[in-house]
Amino acid sequence: MENQKENQWISPEEAYIYVGQQKLRRGYTTGSCAAAAAQAAARVLFGEEEPKTVKLTVPKGLTLCIPVHSVQKYEGQAQASVCKDSGDDPDVTDHIEVVVSIQPNPTPGITIQGGQGVGRVTKPGLEMPVGEAAINKTPRRMIREQIELVQQEHPEWEGVGLLVTVSIPKGEEIAKKTYNPRLGIEGGISVLGTSGIVEPMSEKALTDSIRLELSMLKEAGHKTVLITPGNYGKTFLSEGEFSSLAPIAPYAVKCSNFVGDTLDYCVQMGFDTALLVGHIGKFSKLAAGIMNTHSHYADGRLEVFTAHAALCGASRETLFALMQSVTTDEAIALLDREGIREAVLDSMLTKIEEHVRARAGETMQTGVILFSNQYGYLGQTAGCESVLPRLMEEYGR
Repeated sequence: MENQKENQWISPEEAYIYVGQQKLRRGYTTGSCAAAAAQAAARVLFGEEEPKTVKLTVPKGLTLCIPVHSVQKYEGQAQASVCKDSGDDPDVTDHIEVVVSIQPNPTPGITIQGGQGVGRVTKPGLEMPVGEAAINKTPRRMIREQIELVQQEHPEWEGVGLLVTVSIPKGEEIAKKTYNPRLGIEGGISVLGTSGIVEPMSEKALTDSIRLELSMLKEAGHKTVLITPGNYGKTFLSEGEFSSLAPIAPYAVKCSNFVGDTLDYCVQMGFDTALLVGHIGKFSKLAAGIMNTHSHYADGRLEVFTAHAALCGASRETLFALMQSVTTDEAIALLDREGIREAVLDSMLTKIEEHVRARAGETMQTGVILFSNQYGYLGQTAGCESVLPRLMEEYGR
């Protein structure tokens, strides 16, 4: 079975990554499943034999050879399905069947729609507009590319309009186990995948990796540490208002969702200063004392925004709208409309500082910077006033 799964990859060594010291197998997204099924269905519709596998290059640049689960051709249309393989990061969507049917369409071009089990967007703020099927932009592009690739091999089909329907038979049932209804996606699950690949996340492997990074900094003589959940933080430091920290960004320790554990390790290893730089979507949770920011453990973002907006005198209408928001950027836009963004963020930052200091204890000074991809720099805790110069001085040497 293991060899069979390795063979799904054109380059078998790419099937695995190391997280800390642990070797984990990658998987592929629902978006990759839909694109692979679309290619298989197009081949059958255009007169080819039923494929057993399809070759698919995903946006991350890796190439897979994905097994085709089923193929049918009837009444002028074709249908194919692929089962998702989540690798060593199984979730509720692991092994689900993604079905794509294709048929000629009077409308020119390739039209993509959602069928049974694919959710529909009911609230603003998501990648797709209200009313659309929850098939994100990257999977839509991948589906089109795969069909166009096959059309190029069959010139007689290049000018034919096609209607593509993506269905997930068990999607509505699975959606009940996800956050989709709360996010405004109803009737099924989303078809997702920015990179096309599922990167496995073993909690122990990730925390071991964080501990190792901190240990290496300590061995190198550092007493201060820059912490950020991931690449968004590093990008912000390289391009935003704090670009002076760009030379330090490569030394940043990625804490992922494990903010509390990372602070614990810093204290245990004797660091005396820590600067945390994070996106408002994750770090707003710190204002509620949520130190593992993964949505599986807790959310609370909108509750935090609503509580602090209430403290700052927001109207009942705004408070209600905040609780109905889908993203933190949407929540910030509501604060701007009421003219209380700065007051609310200051209130949140005061509470963030309180919880972070409580976790770090008295032996380590901390500072926290918040940003948004849409709005840029949003604010910082009072502790940054002393933490930033220490960080700059130490790494400047």
